Amino acid sequence: MDFSLNEEQQLLKDSVDRFIREEYDLDKRRELAGSSDGYSEENWNKMAELGWLGASLPEEYGGFGGGPVETMVVMEAFGRGLVVEPYFATVVLGANFLLQGGSEALKQDLLPKLAEGKVKMAFAYAERQSRYDLHDVEFKAEKSGDSYVLNGEKGVVFHAAAADKIVVSARTGGGSRDAKGITVFLVDGGANGLSRRDYPTVDGLRASELTFDNVQAEAVLGEVDNGLSLIETVVQHGIAAVSAEAVGCMDVLLDTTNEYLKTREQFGQPIGKFQAVQHRMADMFIKCEEARSMCYLATMKLDESEALERAKTTSAAKVQIGESARFVGQQSVQLHGGMGMTDEMNVGHYFKRLTMIDTLFGDHNYHLKRYSDM
Repeated sequence: MDFSLNEEQQLLKDSVDRFIREEYDLDKRRELAGSSDGYSEENWNKMAELGWLGASLPEEYGGFGGGPVETMVVMEAFGRGLVVEPYFATVVLGANFLLQGGSEALKQDLLPKLAEGKVKMAFAYAERQSRYDLHDVEFKAEKSGDSYVLNGEKGVVFHAAAADKIVVSARTGGGSRDAKGITVFLVDGGANGLSRRDYPTVDGLRASELTFDNVQAEAVLGEVDNGLSLIETVVQHGIAAVSAEAVGCMDVLLDTTNEYLKTREQFGQPIGKFQAVQHRMADMFIKCEEARSMCYLATMKLDESEALERAKTTSAAKVQIGESARFVGQQSVQLHGGMGMTDEMNVGHYFKRLTMIDTLFGDHNYHLKRYSDM
């Protein structure tokens, strides 16, 4: 099978790679992560100007007519740079909720603004009791005239502080763990009754705990009481995207460790000359390539019409990404010795991000069991 990028995709890759290489080093990333916003609005506007925010959106909504492959190209490069801007929350999750479940009027209104960098989004789904189960929803939505009123709490909502619009999963019927009775709503980020507690995460991003007190929903995305399938579809896009990001992170760890082994000397020679160390580097390379292959497969399967096939492939990708990320991260830290986890070196920062990616939408063990039950 040919995995070569076409001309437009290669130009996109070259553009993002150049930005990461020339303008997004570790010191710059550390500065952005420690700023009041946790990211750069200037970088966000530049991403919009270069067309990255609309690369995977249909042309009729202000995009460039791309799809999952374009998202994969961007996310892999962003993994290499540990990018802190809210691309994943806005473009991968938010835009797909609009594309898959929004009305035509809503898509015509918001997607062009999103591509221009004028709208940011976040996805609020996690609750204290839900762990990784997307169907475990106690957050309530009640009918109020022609709209709905939302009440409850959502946790670990990435980039909620920057979000103009927030996608929220809510219970409109059935029991707290029923697949039926879940509805997806769109809420204004500054709505009355919505309060936030913001905090930095271990990998340098920003998240929030959200409390909804009689918050008026702006719109329903998808079907009332049948929102779980919409959530699962968008999350599958999210898993494929963070798989690409993880591959980018692992590539940097592999290259950084390889360069270090050429310069660190012991017993009068570089430690990279020792056969035992070479075997470990070979194992790291294999794990990176296994992760890359599963990332490609998950990305291609997003256009698969069969829902079960998509679900199995994305769970398999999450299993492989989790396994590879842990191995590559641990080996990289160990081969660097005690300084591998210091803040001055990039190794620990990439390992932290890989650890967070493993937990996002279900870790290695969760998806291994899920896959075996399908």
